[in-house]
Amino acid sequence: MRRHESSGAEFAIVHQMRDLNFQLKLLCQRNRDGSFNTQRDRERVLTLIANQLRQLGYHGMVAGSLKPKHVDALVSQWQRANLSAGTIKNRLATMRWWAEKVGRSNVIARSNAHYGVPDRRLAGTSRAHALNQAQLDRVRDPHVRMSLELQRVFGLRREEAIKLAPSFADHGDALTLKDSWTKGGKARVIPVQTVAQRSVLDRAHRLVGRGSLIPSQRTYRQQLRVYERQTQAAGLSQLHGLRHSYAQG
Repeated sequence: MRRHESSGAEFAIVHQMRDLNFQLKLLCQRNRDGSFNTQRDRERVLTLIANQLRQLGYHGMVAGSLKPKHVDALVSQWQRANLSAGTIKNRLATMRWWAEKVGRSNVIARSNAHYGVPDRRLAGTSRAHALNQAQLDRVRDPHVRMSLELQRVFGLRREEAIKLAPSFADHGDALTLKDSWTKGGKARVIPVQTVAQRSVLDRAHRLVGRGSLIPSQRTYRQQLRVYERQTQAAGLSQLHGLRHSYAQG
């Protein structure tokens, strides 16, 4: 009897290991790209996708068996459900992450337009936002103000602008961002091309010396809360739009 029970348990374990949900969960655990929230959201979306693939009749799939037909079937279902373009784009981005991790990047088209997914923005609108000196002057914390200036002239993300250490990043003609500062954990380089960029960097050096835009007595989380309070008190919103403003400049 014990032998029979043991065999049944072993079968259940083997079956679970072959289950797509289980394999995608392991894939997330082995590849912890991005922030905690990004990792959590990615695992949630992949669980949803695995469940939907099963509902669509694709049984016995493993992480490495992703094919174009699976992507097409999912996108068609999402479109029939009238999901927003933004939601579909986010799910496709998560699937591209999955495909990349299992060496099957070519099964998903690089362009969302291939799947008939429209742009989220209305024609003639822009997500770019400028930040003028009067707005900056309302920010009292010098480190937060400097982070905002870096966002404005380099198009940095908030986390990058808070964590940036000028003594490490500034290479004269380029700004090098560490992988631990960036979204997705990939280091990147931004050219220093304008007088305004050079001026902001020089002032950042004078402000923090060998340190970063996080004061020595604070952690990143503490400085992030200061950033949020200061920008809110100054009436600043939609600061992600500074990236779009930089891109369009």
